[in-house]
Amino acid sequence: MFDTVRDDLRATLDEIRAAGLHKPERVIGTPQSATVEVTRGGRPGEVLNFCANNYLGLADHPEVIAAAHEALDRWGYGMASVRFICGTQEVHKELEARLSAFLGQEDTILYSSCFDANGGVFETLLGAEDAVISDALNHASIIDGIRLSKARRFRYANRDLADLETQLKEANAGGARRKLIVTDGVFSMDGYVAPLAEICDLADRYDAMVMVDDSHAVGFVGAGGRGTPELHGVMDRVDIITGTLGKALGGASGGYVAARAEIVALLRQRSRPYLFSNTLAPVIAAASLKVLDLLESADDLRVRLAENTALFRSRMTEAGFDILPGDHAIAPVMIGDASEAGRMAELLLERGVYVIGFSYPVVPQGKARIRVQLSAAHSTEDVNRAVDAFIAARAELAG
Repeated sequence: MFDTVRDDLRATLDEIRAAGLHKPERVIGTPQSATVEVTRGGRPGEVLNFCANNYLGLADHPEVIAAAHEALDRWGYGMASVRFICGTQEVHKELEARLSAFLGQEDTILYSSCFDANGGVFETLLGAEDAVISDALNHASIIDGIRLSKARRFRYANRDLADLETQLKEANAGGARRKLIVTDGVFSMDGYVAPLAEICDLADRYDAMVMVDDSHAVGFVGAGGRGTPELHGVMDRVDIITGTLGKALGGASGGYVAARAEIVALLRQRSRPYLFSNTLAPVIAAASLKVLDLLESADDLRVRLAENTALFRSRMTEAGFDILPGDHAIAPVMIGDASEAGRMAELLLERGVYVIGFSYPVVPQGKARIRVQLSAAHSTEDVNRAVDAFIAARAELAG
């Protein structure tokens, strides 16, 4: 049987390559950092890393690594169990309490990833008599999580408040018992921030709850790094926050839902990814506690990230590149053509700058781009070198 399937799979893979959509995986031979070692042309070489989610540069921070080593000695390597059987340690409860306090929520529940967190919310909270109203550009994990629920599904155009209100009216007209508006806090392909204050106003008007996936914001967006709800002054008006420990908060893995106490309590009883997945490794929980210590004790990393972001965006704009507006550390350099974006990424790698070209179906047709992600670990020299590499690569493409 598999001989037939093999031929079909090979044909599909050939189509992906022919369309220029194949995603090769480059092998890194060093810890995640501002500079990494990547094999090119059969030889390893150091390159500047401008495509990781390591926003605060904590993935190889010495204090985080030390906390992880200490946790291995104290708590062991893995739990070999789910939470409700024998998979809950003190370190997990401590991290949940710290995240709740940091994010201004009543309680928090840990997951193995934010993908699992988003996969476990909707089915638990919403039934066939309910409605979920989702931004059109929400993360794939939100889309998949919504598919698992029986709730009626409404979609509004990205950050379009008029369309959101239209969908809320339609949900009301359909007699929805519960209504949940869900949005990314920051949209990962564009770096755009959701208008949370206005979304909360509409939620109040139409008696809806608000859920935010703040994976690309917690740690560095907002005055205290508490994410887009803090940025917009609505920390007490957002009902559910999901996020990851795998980006700004150390870059390892793990996710969470921080929410009203009753929501978290029900998730502990009925959320399938929580009930049937192994507990987050204690070493990650302990290292994440150290990350929160660093975030709450100083703002130097957030300041440095903001400075690097402003420098890159201003220099690239002055050089005539088309960068989507904003001040987020995600700075998409718009190219348009998919093959040209891929070629520019290769030319940049040849010049020692590691970035990735994104094209359809990850982004719309004709909107191919190179998504640059700044980090507090980058120096001013690193940022200037990256801009110079973009200018040289563009000249070679044009020539």
